[in-house]
Amino acid sequence: MYLVLIAWLYVVLMMAVAEATNTTGTLLGAIVTFVLYGLLPMGLVVYLMRTPVRRAARRAQERADEAASNDGRSDAATIRGGAEPDAGGHAPAAAQPDAVPPVRKEP
Repeated sequence: MYLVLIAWLYVVLMMAVAEATNTTGTLLGAIVTFVLYGLLPMGLVVYLMRTPVRRAARRAQERADEAASNDGRSDAATIRGGAEPDAGGHAPAAAQPDAVPPVRKEP
């Protein structure tokens, strides 16, 4: 991948040099040629080609964070299936005698 990147930037550099040294060309035209034909497209290509690498690194970081957070849990929470107890302090709705269960639409 990097070989293609280097080769394309060389071709674009030569186009920019030809633009700058031409009798009707300008230095500004050479800079615009190099940026628009070289840097922007190759930056986009490199960004898109590295997407799987970035995604894998993000997933590995999430797994490491999850493993670190699981190490801090108590043994009782791990035995119960990893669920933390409800810290709200309220009784469940089914335990209240007058409670009406919520009605929801089917998805």
